[in-house]
Amino acid sequence: MIVHPDMLKTTAATASTSVAPIPTVIPTPPTYVEAGDVGKRTLWVVVVLMAISSIALYAMAFRVTVQKRLFHILTSFITTVAFLSYFAMATGDGTTFVSYTITEQHKKIPDTHQEYRREVYWARYVDWTITTPLLLLDLTLLAGLSGANILVAVFADVVMVLCGLFAAFGQAHDSKKWGWFVWACIAFLVIVYQLAVNGREAVANKDSKTKAFYASIAGYTLIIWVLYPIVWGLAEGGHVINVNSEIIAYAVLDILAKPVFGFWLLFTHDSMSSTSPSLEGFWSQGFGSQGTLRVGDDSEA
Repeated sequence: MIVHPDMLKTTAATASTSVAPIPTVIPTPPTYVEAGDVGKRTLWVVVVLMAISSIALYAMAFRVTVQKRLFHILTSFITTVAFLSYFAMATGDGTTFVSYTITEQHKKIPDTHQEYRREVYWARYVDWTITTPLLLLDLTLLAGLSGANILVAVFADVVMVLCGLFAAFGQAHDSKKWGWFVWACIAFLVIVYQLAVNGREAVANKDSKTKAFYASIAGYTLIIWVLYPIVWGLAEGGHVINVNSEIIAYAVLDILAKPVFGFWLLFTHDSMSSTSPSLEGFWSQGFGSQGTLRVGDDSEA
């Protein structure tokens, strides 16, 4: 049988076009980066510690008169809010997942893209938005800072926490994410200025014990607070450490910044009469009979 050359060309062309292209990259499902058993147990341990601390701080508050409970109430509120936020995180109600993609480059095959979904604890930022201003009130009132400077410090603190929250929901290598982080750091510097410069000038008018105590506890607080953005950069920021390590790091810092700070403040506060302001008026007595409105009274013509 003689095969014509044109028939061979037709057969070869048909064979070359009948095979579908073989995919070089197989899509993979998202990888979840979330807390393990160690992280979850750590959250529950902090829940218990914050609950015990809150009860103890409230008990200390009842040992003094209402006029001298300002620091006690502020500090008790700090650990109470921390207890609620950690309870939300431990039960899974204060968490969500943030997606980000990592691209790996290859020489002989197309680049591969792996999607990750990392667990982010938004309840932690709610905690910081409430507790850190309360903590600043403790320090600024101890120093005797002016109302204007206190307002600036508290506002900068809220800006700092919110910028950290916005940054936590950004992509790992996105410039906008680190832009939010830079704004948070700038706000933190404003807080440092208020405590280290204006606070030191304000407390200079008080006795030596109060000055020494403020320098110690304010310096301690600023050192602890400097560690928070470092942990953030390794955890939510750069995704260098896993969620378990993130939980443990924040747990240690929160315990040092809240219960330890609170007990140190109140034990020293109660032993130093100079740092125990007595608040009268509305704080302890409410609105008195003078100036109150009475139903049925007629105004004089």
